[in-house]
Amino acid sequence: MKKILLTGATGYIGKRILPVLLEKGFEVVCCVRDRQRFDVSAYKTENLKVIEVDFLNNKTLAGIPDDIDAAFFLIHSMSASTGNFEKLEATAAENFKNRIEQTKAKQVIYLSGIINEEKLSKHLKSRKRVEEILNSGNYKLTTLRAGIIVGSGSASFEIIRDLVEKLPVMIAPKWLKTKTQPIAIRNVIEFLTGVLLNEQTYNQSFDIGGPEVLNYKEMLLQFAKVRKLERTIISVPVMTPKLSSYWLYFVTSTSYKLAVNLVNSMKVEVIARKNDLHKILGINLLTYEEAVRLAFDQIAQQEVISSWTDALSTGNLAKGISQLIEVPVYGCFQDKRKIMVHDEYKTLSRIWSIGGESGWYYANALWRLRGFADKLVGGVGLRRGRKNQKEISTGESLDFWRVIYANRTEKRLLLYAEMRLPGEAWLEFKIENGALHQTATFRPLGLLGRIYWYSVMPFHGIIFNGMIKKLAQ
Repeated sequence: MKKILLTGATGYIGKRILPVLLEKGFEVVCCVRDRQRFDVSAYKTENLKVIEVDFLNNKTLAGIPDDIDAAFFLIHSMSASTGNFEKLEATAAENFKNRIEQTKAKQVIYLSGIINEEKLSKHLKSRKRVEEILNSGNYKLTTLRAGIIVGSGSASFEIIRDLVEKLPVMIAPKWLKTKTQPIAIRNVIEFLTGVLLNEQTYNQSFDIGGPEVLNYKEMLLQFAKVRKLERTIISVPVMTPKLSSYWLYFVTSTSYKLAVNLVNSMKVEVIARKNDLHKILGINLLTYEEAVRLAFDQIAQQEVISSWTDALSTGNLAKGISQLIEVPVYGCFQDKRKIMVHDEYKTLSRIWSIGGESGWYYANALWRLRGFADKLVGGVGLRRGRKNQKEISTGESLDFWRVIYANRTEKRLLLYAEMRLPGEAWLEFKIENGALHQTATFRPLGLLGRIYWYSVMPFHGIIFNGMIKKLAQ
């Protein structure tokens, strides 16, 4: 049995490819920064091992097995920072390369971006630099370069969805005419697994794209067609990259950091160089419209496996989710409420469905106002929603919260705030001895944090009291 190292296992691509690798009979070693974010119980197999590795910290790389046959490099820091992600990506690649050279790995597979233009965005320059670093190793490198990836939960898909479904008339920048070659996430996974330990692909790079070359305006209009919506798009020359980034940030669910990097990339044409890799691997390329329809099928069936929001967006989370499970008490303010429940199963189901389309059960207008205020100060806002409206697991995003602990057997859900705050906040739901315990905890940062807590106390009285009653109803 071949052993495969999978980096970025909790990311958008990593979560998609893992079940496919296991189904194909590989033994998979997943590298994660925080083991608490990885739900091993979701995979009923003995061929899966999870290790904690931070590729920015060389000391953590010792846990990577020496007897691996191949490794996937699926690490990027595009949403981490608008300034230093290039340095972070280069450091991670260098550390990865040095450790893999010490193993028995025959092949490294790297998913990059199409870089066939002389003038590249920072994002694509960084991808090119990473490829150069990985290519200097003593193993065989196979690089797959993709443009826009279309699939449920992908950043590009969710941004286009937000624009099309919320704006009947769009005022857009002139570079909306920039050409690109989108590819379905299903095809990306087929390419990644198809080149695995395939000697025909060793020491080669391939551009991968769908069968159509479209500009961004055509993509928006085709998306609208699938959704049976009439949309008007007006291009104006005054939309600078900075204005476009702010516009994208306020209208869609993306973060500002990611919006800046995406806008810079969207100014560059991304068209795949022709090759026969899809024929060699027997891959049927899906059109953009087919990819969009397939994505909505997944959404309708509550089968969205991964989302761009799975990436952590708060610096406090970098130290690990396990560090936040123990909710502090000293120096904190708390809003504690308790109510007896008549049907624990129904109450638990409501808790597990909270947020997203279900809302927060009480004073949703105030929750939306809080989300809008968060967006104004550069926060994530409420638009991230959730992947699945009935199931949730540790590490996932839930509106402007992050799930720190979710255990249905223990009847406990713990959330950590990723909104902009002068402090840290937790929200916990737990059913115990026939009663629902709801606790909001806030650890203030200085005087501003204390002022903030007392200023929102009247709203807490309305929101939290109404919410617990609705949950227990």
